[in-house]
Amino acid sequence: MIAGIVPCAGTSKRMGEPKALMEVSDKTFVQRAVDVLSLGGCAPVVVVVPNNPDIESAAHSTKAHVLVNHDPGEGPITSLRLALREMTSTLDGIIYLPVDHPLVKVDTIRQLLVVAKESLAPLVIPTYLGDRGHPSFFRANLFNELNDPALDGGARTIVHRHLSEATLIPVDDSGVLADIDTPESYEYALQNVSDSP
Repeated sequence: MIAGIVPCAGTSKRMGEPKALMEVSDKTFVQRAVDVLSLGGCAPVVVVVPNNPDIESAAHSTKAHVLVNHDPGEGPITSLRLALREMTSTLDGIIYLPVDHPLVKVDTIRQLLVVAKESLAPLVIPTYLGDRGHPSFFRANLFNELNDPALDGGARTIVHRHLSEATLIPVDDSGVLADIDTPESYEYALQNVSDSP
């Protein structure tokens, strides 16, 4: 079983408004993230939200499992850990998709899952034109490292620690690099998005 995790408990300081509630092609970022993970084959899909009724309501409308992160101060890693604590011990791995990457395609998720299931790689990471992007697959044997309270730098540190063992898969999906965290990047996304993930 491979779960999808969508962290969206950040403060969105650079954007100036909650990214989870912003829309692309008439869908909120959080809805697009849940849709792409679900349609790609992840189950369950977990959304981790801040203590914000609007974001929590939007997350519940996706039919994903919703968790509230009451103390997201250390960043997205706190949301990832909260989700992992709630998961069954039979989980084989997770696909971790930040909510500010709403342009990722369903086929990218499917490709990640195929490689994850056919290999023993601890990490599977998509690349576009040679650059690594999101989301990433983390195998269950990395969960202890992700949960380590002494971890500095969050999930990115784990990626760099195991990069030599990772499987990188080229995808035809510029959305893996589309980190929408400023008004300028949002405007660019609106001009370049396709209607369906």
